[in-house]
Order: sequence, then C-alpha cells, then structure tokens
Amino acid sequence: MSNKNSYIVLFICFAFGLSSFNSHGQDLQSYIEEAIANNPEIQKVDLQYKIATEKIKEVNSLPNTELNFGVMAIAPEVEMPMERFRVSVMQMLPWFGTITSRENYATAMADAQYVEVTIAKRKLALSVSQLYYTLYEIRAKQAVLQKNIALLETYERLALTSLEVNKASAVDVLKLQIRQNELQQEIDVLDQQNKGIQAAMNSVLNKSYDATVEVSEALEIPENDSIFSYDSLAVNPELLKYDKLYQSVEQSELMNQKESVPMIGLGVEYINQEKSPMSMSSYQDMVMPMVSLSIPIFNNTYKSRTRQNALQQQEIQSQKDERLNMLTADLSKAISQRNQSRIKFNSQQKNLKQAEDAEGILIKNYETGTIDFNDVLDIQELQLKFQMNQIEAINIYYVQSALINYLVH
Repeated sequence: MSNKNSYIVLFICFAFGLSSFNSHGQDLQSYIEEAIANNPEIQKVDLQYKIATEKIKEVNSLPNTELNFGVMAIAPEVEMPMERFRVSVMQMLPWFGTITSRENYATAMADAQYVEVTIAKRKLALSVSQLYYTLYEIRAKQAVLQKNIALLETYERLALTSLEVNKASAVDVLKLQIRQNELQQEIDVLDQQNKGIQAAMNSVLNKSYDATVEVSEALEIPENDSIFSYDSLAVNPELLKYDKLYQSVEQSELMNQKESVPMIGLGVEYINQEKSPMSMSSYQDMVMPMVSLSIPIFNNTYKSRTRQNALQQQEIQSQKDERLNMLTADLSKAISQRNQSRIKFNSQQKNLKQAEDAEGILIKNYETGTIDFNDVLDIQELQLKFQMNQIEAINIYYVQSALINYLVH
C-alpha cells in the first residue's frame, strides 16, 4: 500500500470512529464531509501538496543548454583562411544518479506535505465534532428548560386552585411565576449561545453564518468504551509527519553527496571559414567536439550541508519525542475526563430518580389536600440541576471520545 493510500485509510478510520459514537452519527459525518469539501484551510494545504508534487517534475531536468554564436564583424587581411562565424553548443550533465536523488528528495518533501493534508483534515473533523456536540448540549438544555417551565405551569395551576380554598398563598403563586421567568431567561441566554456556536460551525463549513445546523436530539453514553492502546499513538499523523521529515533530510543528504561530485559537459563547436585573397592554399570549415569537467574543488559548502543535515535529523527526532509526550498527556487527560463524565452521569441518574420519587410524594400530598410549594420549587431546582449536569456529562463524554479517537486512530 502506498503512503498516500495509507493516510487515506487512517483518515477513514478516524472519521468512522467519530460517526460510531452515536446512532445519529451520519448527521455529524455529513457535516465533516461538507467541511472537508468546502473549508478554505483544507483547500490551502491541498494546493500546497500539489505544488510540492509539481516540484518533482521541476527537478527532473538537465541544466540549461549553452548556445554561443559569434560572427566576424571586420575581416582582416591575412594569409590564411578567415573565420566568418562560429557556433558552439554545450550541455552540462550531472553525475550519474544526481537527478534521481533530486527526484527522491522532492518526492519525500511531497510525502511530508501530504501528511499535513491528512492532519488538517483530521483536525477539521475534530473541530466540527466539538462544535456539533456543543450545539447538542445547548439545545438539549433548552429542551429541558422548556419541560421544566411546563412543569412549573402545572404547579402554578395547582397553586391557584389551592389559593381559592386557602391552602396556598399568593406568594406561592408569585414564586412559581418568578421561577418560570428565570428559566425563560436561561433559555434566551442559551439561544444567543446557540447563534454564536452555529455561526462558528457555519464558518468551518464555509457557509452563511445564520444557516441552520441540525444536530441529534438525544445522545446517550454507551455501556462500554472503545478499547485502544497507548501504542496506537504511533500511527497518529502528527508523529508520522516527523518520520517523513526525517526521511526527507536523508534524501537531502543523498542529493548533497551526488551534487558534490564533478559534472561532465559535452558539446561541439563549428567554425565557418572562407579563403583569404592573399592565400593560394585550400581550406576547410572546422568541427570541434568539446568535453568539459566541472570539479567542486572548494567543497566546504557540501561538507557544511552534511553537518546541517545531521543536526536537522537530531532536531526532528527531538521534536517528535516532545510531540509524543504532549500527545500522551492529552490522551491521558481525555481518558480521565471521559471516565469522570461517565461517573457524573451515573451519579446524576441516581439523584434524578430520587428527585422524581420526591416529586411523586408531593403530588400524593396534594391529593390529600396538603402541599408545600416551597418544597415544590426545591425539588424542581434539584431536578433541573441533575438534568443539566447529565447533559453536560454527555457532551464531555463525546467531546473527549472524539479527541481520543483523533489521537489513537
């Protein structure tokens, strides 16, 4: 399998991993594909790769052919044939394998640039995923707030009914109305957040800022997490990039060694002559084959390049080691946060069940003629808190799962 095809497979696996997080993954996958097709950043790095590919053709050529032409402007009177004009052509030829070494170097640079294309696409897919799940969180919270407002309206009607029979006070009714106003304020604030995130999403998609972005209405944390190993970090394109850069330096040194040897020049010179009026001898035009040799006697330049290449390889290895440490830390952090989100979700699930039980008790009390609307508000606030925490936990789980998938696939 070619390097290019291997990176395509890596990206497909990464994109498939993102879409497999939820049952509505196709929605997210379609946005990822749309972003990759339209995002200017991807178009920029893809053009850079095409430019690097064209450089392979650029180096596959010989030096310019030298053509010289000279004509005798004023003919002197001499007792020998006189030169009328001369034409010469010379072609310098690099040493055997030099052009191939240049092609190999240009190809290595193009391969390194193609990794940049893969990295840009994966980062874009991750960005789209994070924005997508943020939109889910905002809209899920809005839906929960709407349900809580509807619940408070039900309690408000109960309070008005109780007020008529002196089993509740006007203050209870006002408290319930104030609470509804507070929840409506939160919905309005979230609506503004939704506009901002949606505009950011459309910017990534290269669409109008106010275009509608549809997201899944319900996400659930799966029972089991995907299995992976820290060794999987080795296939991350951010690290493979350094391998390609290292190989390009190796090719650069091979090219340097080839260019430090002599160049051979082959040519021919033609001299056109005419008979001198002062000479009775015969004459002929002359054709003279030529060979030249360009020898780099002062080759400090090539020696310096060799030392530079060796130092550059050390630098690239250090950069790779540093990046591996950073990716390992990011992976550990993402795993920890994803595990925390599962723990928080399960805890809030238990709390929510108990809050619903408490709500059921209050409803039964109302049937017997007694209800404390302060308790109603307390339970409602607890339920809302637990529901909001669950939504946040789901968002964190999927955002961190997307990051883990980016790091190890």
